[in-house]
Amino acid sequence: MASKTPGLPTVHGDSDGSSSRTTSAIQSIRTAVSVPENELKRWRRSFDANAKVVDGEKFLDQDSFVNTIAPKEDLTRIARAQFGILFRIADTSRRGLVSWEDFTVFETLLKRPDADYWMAFQYFDVDHSGNITFDEFKNVFSANIGPDSIPFDFDCDWVKLYLGKKDGTHVLGYSEFTQLMKGLQGERLRQAFKYLDADQDGFIRPEQFKRIILEIAGHKLSDAVIDRLPTLCTLSPGQKISYSEVIAFHNVIREMDMVERIIREATSKSKDGRIDQSDFLNHSAANSRYSLFTPMEASIIFHFAGRGLGSQRLALIDFAQLLDPRWRPPHDDYDTPKPASAGSFVQSLLMSAYSFAQGGVAGAFGATVVYPIDMVKTRMQNQRTTVVGQLLYKNSIDCAKKIFRNEGFLGFYRGLGPQLIGVAPEKAIKLTVNDLIRARAMDPETGRIKLGWELFAGGAAGGCQVVFTNPLEIVKIRLQVQGEAAKAEGAAPRGAIHIIRQLGVLGLYRGASACLLRDIPFSAIYFPAYWHLKKDVFQEGYNGKKLSFYETLASAGIAGMPAAYFTTPADVVKTRLQVEARKGQTNYKGLQDAFVKIYREEGFRALFKGGPARVIRSSPQFACTLLGYEVLKDTMPYPWADKPIQVQTALTSQRDDLSKIRARNALKILLDVHGDFGRRAAAASGTMAALNRPSKPPGLA
Repeated sequence: MASKTPGLPTVHGDSDGSSSRTTSAIQSIRTAVSVPENELKRWRRSFDANAKVVDGEKFLDQDSFVNTIAPKEDLTRIARAQFGILFRIADTSRRGLVSWEDFTVFETLLKRPDADYWMAFQYFDVDHSGNITFDEFKNVFSANIGPDSIPFDFDCDWVKLYLGKKDGTHVLGYSEFTQLMKGLQGERLRQAFKYLDADQDGFIRPEQFKRIILEIAGHKLSDAVIDRLPTLCTLSPGQKISYSEVIAFHNVIREMDMVERIIREATSKSKDGRIDQSDFLNHSAANSRYSLFTPMEASIIFHFAGRGLGSQRLALIDFAQLLDPRWRPPHDDYDTPKPASAGSFVQSLLMSAYSFAQGGVAGAFGATVVYPIDMVKTRMQNQRTTVVGQLLYKNSIDCAKKIFRNEGFLGFYRGLGPQLIGVAPEKAIKLTVNDLIRARAMDPETGRIKLGWELFAGGAAGGCQVVFTNPLEIVKIRLQVQGEAAKAEGAAPRGAIHIIRQLGVLGLYRGASACLLRDIPFSAIYFPAYWHLKKDVFQEGYNGKKLSFYETLASAGIAGMPAAYFTTPADVVKTRLQVEARKGQTNYKGLQDAFVKIYREEGFRALFKGGPARVIRSSPQFACTLLGYEVLKDTMPYPWADKPIQVQTALTSQRDDLSKIRARNALKILLDVHGDFGRRAAAASGTMAALNRPSKPPGLA
């Protein structure tokens, strides 16, 4: 037998024992289609992993062939067994077994850009002549539909336009066949409606409409939508369904990928994460050269998504049952947190503790990375223009040079110990409180949170951390300025324990008001900026997108810049209040007194001393901290957390190998002819192959 592939050499089966001709054909096909050697090795591994040994040779039977070519996770209602339809195409010798040579030819053909239509063509081209006659088309079609199916009139004008008269005066080449298959479903729809419309009044009953859709598109719809198909009659008076509504519903199914893209884009750009019919039509018109969907089609989309209430505003999750053929009711795949699990006090406590530990690790990492910059920032902020004697540091660079020259490399890490002890709970409580409030305030269907709640969550997180931040920073700052004090006054450095004893419990919270004034605005600016950069700038979550390492780092780093600079005045005042004043330096009585005296004695610019260093320090610190936190949450998520509500479809799923996608699409083209297409023929073929299979495969004697 021979199959004539446009653009490829003829391939012969080895039923006559001519394996050399098959091998030669394979080599010529590989050359024509350019199959890389590593891909051929991958095919071989896949073949060997599933093949069965028959008389010392490896072959694939129908079951093992399906295991080899079927996608690992198919986001449609196509059963894995239905991929057996393609076994008939690969088994060119009709012996019920596919050899390594047959499998190589099949996989090579799948590399064609039009492999889906070509496979369908091969299925109809029974005699492998390279053309399809009227009889071939009719016989293959008829063999794959049951006796209870809606009949198809092969003597209709539509068929004659493609195949000429019934006596076969015209045959279809490959290109003509692709156009016939593209329009076949529409003709089947027209004939089915006409057949069931016994009164010829232009209407059919709801159960008849359901019957039509099940035959030509049942594999594209979820069970929930199928069960509600009869409700389409409620869109117009009379409790019947018109031909226009049937065509409109079919157009929605046919353009489902475009429907999903429009819905995802429109909901992502909507302020509340929801859209109505007007939003859908407006977004469709704004992103296409002409109107893709009619008002009736939009009404049908919202009717099935909104469970009959098409006028309401809907979130992406509401469309899940229409977009995802595998959709299950909410108590299965799309469950919301149950009161007995995530909603319980114990579960919430454990989740918070887990997040707290992750935030502590991430905070320690971020603080260590930027601690030398923080040292320079503190020294610069504590330097007074009214100090007796010359200024120690001209600028931040000069400060860094002198620290390294006078105190060595370890001088940059003076006070790091207390910082690490305190930074873990400080950053942990900030990240945990922010996540906790955001989770409570977030709309579970849209994943959106109002700006007011975003600011409150960030501000509350910043306020809560002061319990740890203030004692930590007052000890850290006094350790950091000891180096310059030792040089200026010959004072002996003191350790952290001495400073804590000297200050006492109340002293550890000196400057807490300034710390609150700094940390609350900082977090209120930082966290909303971070989330909006991820969502709005880098498009996280759009069509299932996950941010890369650099995108997450950039989001966290950029968000820290305005937050750090605009809160510098509060940081300057906090530093002055927490540092022990030396002889000749101004003493401050409190927050307001410090603001006034700094402004009067040193000018407005003094309030922004160390601002650039603070940006340079805070931005990378929070970038590293948030990056570490995100990585920890992704790599080590809370084991017992409920799965978030998602809409997983072919658009958002991880891509399979392109050949598997084309195999699946070829099957879809055949199933569009009839939902049971190939089942009866495949079963009959498998039975006959089992009965007729010789003890030794032909050609291997």
